[in-house]
Amino acid sequence: MADHDTDSTRLDDVRAFLADEHGLATVSTTQADGRVLSSVVNCGVMAHPVTGEGCVALVSRGDAARLGHIRRGSEVTVLIRRGWAWRAVTGPADIIGPDDAVHSSGTDFDAEELRLLMRQVYQAAGGDHDDYDEYDRVMAAERRAAVFVSPDRILGVG
Repeated sequence: MADHDTDSTRLDDVRAFLADEHGLATVSTTQADGRVLSSVVNCGVMAHPVTGEGCVALVSRGDAARLGHIRRGSEVTVLIRRGWAWRAVTGPADIIGPDDAVHSSGTDFDAEELRLLMRQVYQAAGGDHDDYDEYDRVMAAERRAAVFVSPDRILGVG
């Protein structure tokens, strides 16, 4: 990717990559001992619900180790590969969920706002559901949280 692209152009490119395979990407965080933890998730590009800035968003199980790493200050890398071409977004992340309902800005999310936010992230990642009431129930039962990765760096080839 050219270094002179604007952030929105880069995020549009990341959005196109994600849309190609239902938002599948590898997300990596750093554990307390310095080792990297990676897992496959669905994610999408959307506006951050507090800042309005473009970011990569995903929904994570409430008991996922990545949430603890992010709370501790780990940056996040989202890697999308399609054949030999790839894009990587790296930056700090915010968590907004039942255990992180107050954003660092002081913005507080109530239960209804969290329910709708989980749906927005899911849909940004290309998801669609036949029964959103069931989706909402599972999100609440698993204490799922939305993760928003602010793109400090976007790299890619192809």
